[in-house]
Amino acid sequence: MPGQRTYDENSPAIQGHLHTIQTVIQRMASNSTSCKAWCVTVVSAVLVIVADKGKPQYALIALIPNLLFFALDTYYLTLEKMFRESYNAFIRKLHAGSIETADLYAVSPYGGRFGTCVKSLLSFSVWPFYLTLFVMIWIAKIVII
Repeated sequence: MPGQRTYDENSPAIQGHLHTIQTVIQRMASNSTSCKAWCVTVVSAVLVIVADKGKPQYALIALIPNLLFFALDTYYLTLEKMFRESYNAFIRKLHAGSIETADLYAVSPYGGRFGTCVKSLLSFSVWPFYLTLFVMIWIAKIVII
């Protein structure tokens, strides 16, 4: 086709696009890590306050941030997986020689959001952490507080 530009893997435009997607993936992974750190901090603070007041029935309030951070962490993991698929799809197009100029300026998640979200919910990086924290909140309510 006349006027169609071809790109190879050493093209600055290709390298810039790949770097941008890699940065987004890294940011999503960092956000996921921050969710876990903040969740432990907030849950611990709630449990300390509850223990200080001597009201064990309020320990279950710590489940609220646990559930909210679980949802947020799952969201970030879902986005990370979708951007990884976007990266892989771009690489496949690059190897097939079918990269178009419009592909270089589109940074968006790729794939089915619902299916990816379900995979993220079942991911070993999410549910064991929040389930363990849930059990620890329950134990704190019954035994320690």
